[in-house]
Amino acid sequence: MSTVLCVVCPRVNARDHSLPRNYCTQRRCSSNKLSSKPSFSSGVSAYSRAVANLSRSSEERVYEVVLKQAALVRKHRRESELDLKKPVENDGTTTIDWNRLNEAYERCREFCADYDNTFYLGTCTLLMMPELRRAFWAIIVWCRRTDELVDGPNAAYTTPKDLERWEKRLNDIFEGRPCDVYDVALSDTVSKYPIDIQPFKDMIEGMKLDLTKSRYENFDELYLYCYNVAGTVGLMSVPVIGIAPKSKASIESVYNAAIALGIANQLTNILRDVGEDAIRGRIYLPQDELAQAGLSDDDIFRGKVTDKWRSFMKGQIKRARMFYDEAEKGVSELNLASRWAVWASLLLYRQILDAIEANDYNNFTKRASVAKAKKLASLPVAYARALMGCSKLAKLAKLVMRYEPDTLA
Repeated sequence: MSTVLCVVCPRVNARDHSLPRNYCTQRRCSSNKLSSKPSFSSGVSAYSRAVANLSRSSEERVYEVVLKQAALVRKHRRESELDLKKPVENDGTTTIDWNRLNEAYERCREFCADYDNTFYLGTCTLLMMPELRRAFWAIIVWCRRTDELVDGPNAAYTTPKDLERWEKRLNDIFEGRPCDVYDVALSDTVSKYPIDIQPFKDMIEGMKLDLTKSRYENFDELYLYCYNVAGTVGLMSVPVIGIAPKSKASIESVYNAAIALGIANQLTNILRDVGEDAIRGRIYLPQDELAQAGLSDDDIFRGKVTDKWRSFMKGQIKRARMFYDEAEKGVSELNLASRWAVWASLLLYRQILDAIEANDYNNFTKRASVAKAKKLASLPVAYARALMGCSKLAKLAKLVMRYEPDTLA
């Protein structure tokens, strides 16, 4: 998986932060009454809802989550405006253990520092304001720990029941009952920002897919998987980053762009890791599109770069770049204090696609990577784009379009 608006990638030279099988003692209900037998009409209603759910596209289902998150942000804004008008009162009943809280965030920082990747180097360490940085540490630590349940050292022992317990633990976090020091940081973060629990639950659904599913029939299926494991990070992150006060974009459009960045990053991961995933028996490429290109699973397992493979990869890279283009529209609408970090994340990860092309589309035996010098060279470009903002970028794009024909001529 990746970034702040990015996927949490497989770790490199990291400490083992995997969890024991029994994550924490689960609270049991004092009563365990069975519900009454459902009526025929309720059964029909449930069946109808299930059929309707299947008929919707993945994008429609994801957009429902966007609407829910946007409504939460608007509610938070209204309440914040009311709170500003009220005098600050403390009845003495609310106490905060600052030492425990600071220790929790420091542990999250150490966790992130173990991962030598573009998220920590480009986003956490260099480019974010301290308060926002702490919140991102908490979010990304939870995402990584979730990812390790199905992709870490003990993944072979993870069962669907383990993920169910992890989801119950997530509910405890949002209800202010953290289980360990990392949960303390996340519980504090979600209490401060208008972050909905649904994206976190959706990410767990993505992990469940990794336990049971190794093929995706079409891009609609793959889109939902990419949203679950990566696009969700955008929905978790934007409430922390915030939208620029002068932005004229709708909240929904900004969240859609955040999802697009997560999906672009995950598609990039998929295209970079084709060979590694094949070794584990996984193929995260649309089966129908492989067939249309005259390719099959056997071609991927053989790992030979052919003209058919190059042509197929060109189409997949083009689609990933389209999602990056969609994401750019939203990045320029974010708060200036965090815009640089997100631009850097986008530009750094997008270059992996260039590296795949430079490797002649050999993602079977060559892992596409971006040299550190190129990463550093991207930072001033990201900073310039962050300062320009959306309106200036739009004007620049118009100028480029105006003079491009003359230049080509």
